[in-house]
Amino acid sequence: MTSGPHHTLDGRTALVTGGAGGIGRACARALAAAGAKVHVVDRDGPGAEAVAAEVGGWAHVVDLADPDAIAALPAEVDVLVNNAGLQHVAALHEFPPERFALIQQVMVTAPFLLIRAALPHMYARGWGRVVNVSSVHGLRASAYKAAYVAAKHALEGLSKVTAIEGAPHGVTSVCVSPGYVGTPLVDAQIAAQSREHGIDPADVVERVLLDRAPMKKLIDAGDVAALVVWLCGPHAAHLTGASIPVDGGWTAT
Repeated sequence: MTSGPHHTLDGRTALVTGGAGGIGRACARALAAAGAKVHVVDRDGPGAEAVAAEVGGWAHVVDLADPDAIAALPAEVDVLVNNAGLQHVAALHEFPPERFALIQQVMVTAPFLLIRAALPHMYARGWGRVVNVSSVHGLRASAYKAAYVAAKHALEGLSKVTAIEGAPHGVTSVCVSPGYVGTPLVDAQIAAQSREHGIDPADVVERVLLDRAPMKKLIDAGDVAALVVWLCGPHAAHLTGASIPVDGGWTAT
């Protein structure tokens, strides 16, 4: 294994969920650039195949709400990036229970199953990196996002348990907790808020989404991916059980 910053993951294999777009696609690209062979997992078949072809990896078209489909994914991975997610906005008393359950399945149960499957391989090799793409909503709450906030808080807890159990085996587990990132998921929220409030999309970003963040600018997915790769480097061997906010100062307020 070479030691240069662009080859820190030579010989390693990574798996990224939600890898067809947004943060996941940026992570797949960054991990491949660092030398890893990448499994790109997504419900979007053409999108996953396009990213896999771009990075020289493998595409897996999987619905993460299906435990059997998750069980068919490769477990021999050195880097696991739990990134896939979805959102639903509604008041608690109107929140559809089936939608709440689906979000927990995709954003809590699926990461648990993937971690559970990957740990034996990581333990056997004495090295592993679990990076859970959480959110500022894993650390703070917002109204009307009960399922998402609950799921991200649960993911933060799961990550800490993984860190404690993995520590004797050279396996770290860290949450990267971004604020609003320029992704299709956020673009859809901006459009919805623009219609609801009757204001320009740019004003939605500053006055609605980033109201509590001192930095009034969406985060670039590539910056989140760069942090994910940095966490896989030898310098981060003792960084585990933590949550790193990438939120423009939101959690400082």
